[in-house]
Amino acid sequence: MIERNFSSAHQLRNYNGKCENLHGHNYKVEIFARGSELDNIGLLVDFGDLKRAADEVVNYLDHRNINDLPPFDEELNPSAENLARYFLERVGESVGDERVRVYKVKIYETPTSVATYQVD
Repeated sequence: MIERNFSSAHQLRNYNGKCENLHGHNYKVEIFARGSELDNIGLLVDFGDLKRAADEVVNYLDHRNINDLPPFDEELNPSAENLARYFLERVGESVGDERVRVYKVKIYETPTSVATYQVD
C-alpha cells in the first residue's frame, strides 16, 4: 500500500445538501496492490512504480476544481466513491500484470469520512 495526498475543490451534482456547493478537501489516498507470487528479486510491486502512477493522477487533480476535469465534468459526479474508482482504474492501467494488480483504493475526504472502492 502507498499513500498520497492532494487538495482539490468539488461540488456534487444532483445532491440535496451543503455538498452541492463548491467546497474543498485535503484528500488522503491509499492504494493497495496484491498478488500471489513475488518476482525474481522478492518484490510483489516496486513502490516507486506504484508511486509514479499514483502521482500522475494526483497531479491531474491537485489544486483544481474536479468538476472542471474529464470525466468528472460531465460523465461522473466527483464523489469520493467515484474518485476511488478513478484512482484504481488509472493506477491499475499503469501498474499490474499477471502477478500483481491494484485491487483497492481508499479516499479520505476527512479523517473520519472515507470511501473505499475494491475489486476482487
